[in-house]
Amino acid sequence: MAKSTVYFTNELTPEAVVKMYRQLGIELPGKVAVKVHSGEDGNQNYLHPEFMKPVIDAVNGTVVECNTAYGGARNETPKHIELMKKHHWSDLFDVDIMDAEGPDVEWPVENGKVLKVNYLGKNIEKYDSMLVLIHFKGHPMGGYGGALKQLSIGCASSAGKTYIHTGGKVTDQHILWENCAEQDTFLEAMADAASTVAKHFAGKIAYVAIMKNLSVDCDCCAVAEDPCMNDVGILSSLDPVALDRACIDLVINSNDPGRDHFMERVNSRHGTHTIDSAETLGIGTQAYELVKV
Repeated sequence: MAKSTVYFTNELTPEAVVKMYRQLGIELPGKVAVKVHSGEDGNQNYLHPEFMKPVIDAVNGTVVECNTAYGGARNETPKHIELMKKHHWSDLFDVDIMDAEGPDVEWPVENGKVLKVNYLGKNIEKYDSMLVLIHFKGHPMGGYGGALKQLSIGCASSAGKTYIHTGGKVTDQHILWENCAEQDTFLEAMADAASTVAKHFAGKIAYVAIMKNLSVDCDCCAVAEDPCMNDVGILSSLDPVALDRACIDLVINSNDPGRDHFMERVNSRHGTHTIDSAETLGIGTQAYELVKV
């Protein structure tokens, strides 16, 4: 497979997010879903809607999210809607909790290693294209949160998230924790689920990753560790595998004093196994060219 192009800038402004999307040379057609991480109630690191506004306006997008599969302010639709208001997403954009009402849609996983089907909020099928806005950071379970996590856990319904975490065992969030899969199985299930979304929107999907507020914890944590590294910049690509690999490489190759702490989180969870698994499924390549913008 030929190398994928990943664009990079040190600029960290709302306008630079637009610039990095435009750099991809893609015009997302029709009704555009913009996948964001809206931030758990109490989290201090999530990227605020004001930062994302210029790029969401540029594609005339609808902000999409799905309910979570664990206790908190986002695991049930009424609470999640209230949090989207509290965090001001609803003030600035049309917001769609894609699994607000069932039934979920079931997309088959081609050549899945763990999953044969992925459960997603049914409203995902209302959209013609997708812009995936990624806040790159660590993650307590996945090791890191990047493009592949946004495609998989991010787009899965609450039941679908449970299904991924349990390696295809159960879909009821109330029995998730006693059914968690082995770590590598969970990561492979994430890659399986990610592949269904990447393939569904193939040719009509773009990825922009913002390396800012680099905590080892995800925006899904109500109590998250403060960032351990300095901000890095913004990356964009049409290839989610290359993008995640490039983000990880920028951390590894930095001399930031927080690098080792960040990478301990990634490595202790085998985080890059998700990237390896996604590459095997053919949705991207880890061979990339980093182009400074």
